[in-house]
Amino acid sequence: MRRILTVFIVVAAGLLSGCGIFSGKEIDETRGWTAQKLYAEARQELADRNWQNAIKHYERIESRYPFGRFAQQAMIEVSYAHWKNEDIASALASIDRFVKLHPNHPSVDYMYYLRGLINFNDDLGLLGFFSGQDLSERDPKAAAEAFSAFKELVTRFPDSKYTPDAIQRMNYLVNALAYHEVHVARYYMKRKAYVAAVNRTQYALKTYPGAPANEEGLVIMVKAYDAMGMNVLRDDAERVMKKNFPDSVYLKGGPRKDVPWWQIWNY
Repeated sequence: MRRILTVFIVVAAGLLSGCGIFSGKEIDETRGWTAQKLYAEARQELADRNWQNAIKHYERIESRYPFGRFAQQAMIEVSYAHWKNEDIASALASIDRFVKLHPNHPSVDYMYYLRGLINFNDDLGLLGFFSGQDLSERDPKAAAEAFSAFKELVTRFPDSKYTPDAIQRMNYLVNALAYHEVHVARYYMKRKAYVAAVNRTQYALKTYPGAPANEEGLVIMVKAYDAMGMNVLRDDAERVMKKNFPDSVYLKGGPRKDVPWWQIWNY
């Protein structure tokens, strides 16, 4: 009887250990699942906003079934899941890996768009604009990377369904980036660093031509040249200002007719 009891205990311990209770290992309920079943579960988790569970399923597809359409689709969708899970680094890394491995994939245009979108929202984008948060006062790196990604999408895939939205976001970003340069130029003007102020406005004019923010940039340039006594360059900048922004509020009068228009604007 004692021998039978001992055998029973050993067998039971072995079974429990195999189930993971004594081994300390997590039971993988997806073991043996097909790629199709894993993908269906990942999509459901994604729809339910269970980002971490979705990521786990996508990663299982890539590791167990590295070849085929499910693995490629998993790589696309895991990038989105990482982004929504607020893991920006992993999202961008996954996008870069996909673009390198599958440059001719039918959905590669979406990956360029997603890269731009992630950087766009990482810098608060339009939400920051409407909430009153000043993009010009933040690090413009994400905005510049978003613009680069959208530009590559528009250039390489002009007929993509994502291109119209990318163009709209690029238009916003151009002015935001130009305004950042103007913001810095304004900072230099207040500290009478006139050469630095001119350099920043010139960079904005050359890099982001046509941006509305350049209107103020030209005003700063005129004032900076005037402060340095460079009258010829000041007059040239004023001519550019009047040609490109003939209806500018900055040009509309001063306290006296004998006072130049730029002297009424304080920086």
